[in-house]
Amino acid sequence: MTKQIKTEIIAVGTELLLGQIANTNAQWLSQQLAKYGLNVYYHGVVGDNLTRVEETFRSAHERSDIIIVTGGLGPTDDDLTREGFQRISNLRIVEDQPAMEKIISYFKKQNTEMTPNNRKQARIFEGAHVLDNKMGMAPGMIVSFEKKTWIFLPGVPREMKYLAENEVFPYLQEMTGQSDIIKSTVLKFIGIGESRLEHELYDLIKNQSNPTIAPLAQNDGVVIRLTVKAKADEEADKLLDLTKQKILGKIARYHYGTDEQTVEEELIRLLKQAGKKIAAAESLTGGKFTERLVSVEGASQVCRGGIICYDAKMKSDLLGVSNEVIRSFGTVSKECALEMAENAWKRTDSDFGIGFTGVAGPGQMENKPVGTVFIAVSDREGKHVVQEYSFQGDRTAIRSKAVLKGFEILFNYIKS
Repeated sequence: MTKQIKTEIIAVGTELLLGQIANTNAQWLSQQLAKYGLNVYYHGVVGDNLTRVEETFRSAHERSDIIIVTGGLGPTDDDLTREGFQRISNLRIVEDQPAMEKIISYFKKQNTEMTPNNRKQARIFEGAHVLDNKMGMAPGMIVSFEKKTWIFLPGVPREMKYLAENEVFPYLQEMTGQSDIIKSTVLKFIGIGESRLEHELYDLIKNQSNPTIAPLAQNDGVVIRLTVKAKADEEADKLLDLTKQKILGKIARYHYGTDEQTVEEELIRLLKQAGKKIAAAESLTGGKFTERLVSVEGASQVCRGGIICYDAKMKSDLLGVSNEVIRSFGTVSKECALEMAENAWKRTDSDFGIGFTGVAGPGQMENKPVGTVFIAVSDREGKHVVQEYSFQGDRTAIRSKAVLKGFEILFNYIKS
C-alpha cells in the first residue's frame, strides 16, 4: 500500500447523534493513528438504523482504505454494526467459541442468568482476525474485504482503547509498513486577532512545508497548530521547535502557552514568579474571573479572592466605591471600574486588583448600550490601566468576553 492511505472512523450509535454522549473515541483514535503516520480523512457518526448504517458503510468502503468502526457490537436489537457490514460484504456471520465461553463464564461468576440475546456479542465474520476483548464481552474484529481493511471495535472507550493499543495499532503498523510519525503541537496567543496573526506570519505560512502552520480562532484567543511528519520523535521535535522559534520571533509578545496550557495557568505562574498577589472586584462577570483563576492548582498562593458587587449599594457598602463617583459617573464607567480595582487590592492586602463593570443586557443601563464594559487594573505602586470595550453577543457571550479580556490585560500588565 502507498503512504497515502485513507483512513476513516465511523461511530455507530443514536446516542451520539442526540448529543447524549460526546464522540471522544474518534478524537482519541485520530490522535493515536497520527503517531503511526496514518492520515484520517473522514469522521462519521450514524444512528442505530440498519439502512443508514449500510449506506454509511458503503460510502466509506468506496473512498477509504482502512475503516475503523466503533460501537454497535452489543447484545440488543439496535446493535446493528454486524448486520450493516454483512449487507455490503455478504460475509457469513458465525459464533466465536472462545468469546461465547467467556460470556457464559462471566454470567456464571456473577451468579446471574444469561439472556439469549447475549450470544449476539460472540458473533464474528467468518475468517475475521478476532481481537480478544479483555475489558469486556464483545470481541473486536479485523476483516479484509475487497482490498479494504475493516476494523470493528466496541464503543465503550475503555474497551476500544485497550484493543486499539494492544492489537489494532501493531497490526496496522505491520500491515502498512509505515515508519513515519505525525506529531502536532499547539501554540496559544492572546490579544491578537486571527487576521492580524496571519498578516504577521504571512511569509512563514506562504512558504510552509513540513511542519505545516495552521492558524485557528478559538474562544480563548488564537492558536497555531504545527504538524510535522518525521521518521522519529527526535527529528519531529527538532522541526517543531525550529518553526516555533521562527513564529515567536515575530509575535512572542502575544504568546502565553502551548498545547493544554491555559491563560489562567500562565497568569498564576507570572504572579508566583513575581511574588505578587491579586484580588478581583466583579460586577457583570459575577465571579467568573475569580472562578477561572482559582480553578488552577496552586492559585491560593497568589489569589486573595474576589468580591462580587453587582448593584450600586454593594459597590459602595461592600467594596467602598465612593458615592461621589457613583453619582457623578455612574456604576458603568471608567471611574467606577478603577475604584473597584483599587479597593480590591486595598481591602485584601494584595499587590494587584482588577475591576469589571458593564452592561450584559438584556437592556441598556445608565444610558450605556448593551455590551459596554469597563475593565481596570490597579497596583499598590500607584499604576493603573482602564479600558473600555463594546462586546457583541448575548449575556453569556459578553460576560465571557469580558473575563477573557481581563486575563489579557493582566497578562500584558504583569509581563511588562
